[in-house]
Amino acid sequence: MGQEFTSKEKTPLENIEDWEADLKVRYPKPKTEETKEKSDYRNYHDSERVDTVKEFYRLNHQYQTVDFVKEKQKEFLTFDKEEMPFWEAIDYLNTLVDDSDPDTSLDQLQHLLQTSEAIRADGHPDWFVLTGFIHDFGKILCLFGEPQWAVVGDTFPVGCQHSDKIVYPEFFESNPDSKDVRYNTKYGMYEKNTGLDNVNMSWGHDEYLYQLVKDQLPEPALYMIRYHSFYAQHRENAYDHLMNDHDREMFKWVDKFNPYDLYSKVPVPPDAKALRPYYEDLVAKYLPATLKF
Repeated sequence: MGQEFTSKEKTPLENIEDWEADLKVRYPKPKTEETKEKSDYRNYHDSERVDTVKEFYRLNHQYQTVDFVKEKQKEFLTFDKEEMPFWEAIDYLNTLVDDSDPDTSLDQLQHLLQTSEAIRADGHPDWFVLTGFIHDFGKILCLFGEPQWAVVGDTFPVGCQHSDKIVYPEFFESNPDSKDVRYNTKYGMYEKNTGLDNVNMSWGHDEYLYQLVKDQLPEPALYMIRYHSFYAQHRENAYDHLMNDHDREMFKWVDKFNPYDLYSKVPVPPDAKALRPYYEDLVAKYLPATLKF
């Protein structure tokens, strides 16, 4: 059942957070701070790259096919693998970061709190704060031995032509969908402006978490969760032809979320112990105490 991958194919990155560090090289500033002067942009493709990140995207672009995505939806969206209290799952996420690495000295909980506390400090609604706190919660997929490139990484539609605005577009040459006449045209298996609800995205922590909490949170929160790694659209506007007017309206929230996701920096790491009572109440307000994964 399904394709088997070697351990090297499953874990090309030394640390699962390396892809996010690479994002900050690609997009050093929030969209709101970018100028339209080309000379102000860092020349991403000519800069020195980390080989492991390149290999990560090679695997991601080769294997994220329509069939692979449908297989993962079938495998995971029954949510019958495990039951776990929310806070136990947070403890598990903390094990995903190598605490011996000086570049990732904050554990996963502190990273999440950096994002959510920045949102809270700006006076946003509590559901927005919660969204910041749980937006990477879908990385719990690692618990089930999923390949890194099927957990994190830029997301993109499958079943239609791959945009050249996606990072390392040349690697899509090895993706069988790029040779499949059903999928390799501009619209592929979709219709013009069909709406993203009708589009299958590449598989990862965004889609998994969206499906996990879609009945619990307001729609703007769900857009932020589902599309926060869809950089080809919210930074490059590469898939406007698949979006409808409702998507465009909701993507204002995705744009609002992105600066908190990538660029939240605080001088002192959040005090997880002191903040825990607030977040326990917040989580309890919106989510069940025990989650089915």
